[in-house]
Amino acid sequence: MTDVLEDTRLEQRLELGAPWALIVWDDPVNLMTYVSWVFRSYFGFEREKAERLMLQVHTEGRAQVASGTREEIERHVEAMHGYGLWATLEKVEL
Repeated sequence: MTDVLEDTRLEQRLELGAPWALIVWDDPVNLMTYVSWVFRSYFGFEREKAERLMLQVHTEGRAQVASGTREEIERHVEAMHGYGLWATLEKVEL
């Protein structure tokens, strides 16, 4: 039974592709209020979540803001660049 379950999970991962993460990096240019505003306006996050992520960017140097398929995250990276934020994507290890 375990072998069947593991095979099914592997097939699902291969079918969907590995998840990717949007990483937003701290920069010396953008104000913390602006970063929080971008998270609220682009992603629709509540103020509390946007501010928590913004503080993580500020204090830890980076934050994982979203995850999804590579194509989705590439679109988010481009959008963040459009807002003037430093952002990259990275593969999520399962």
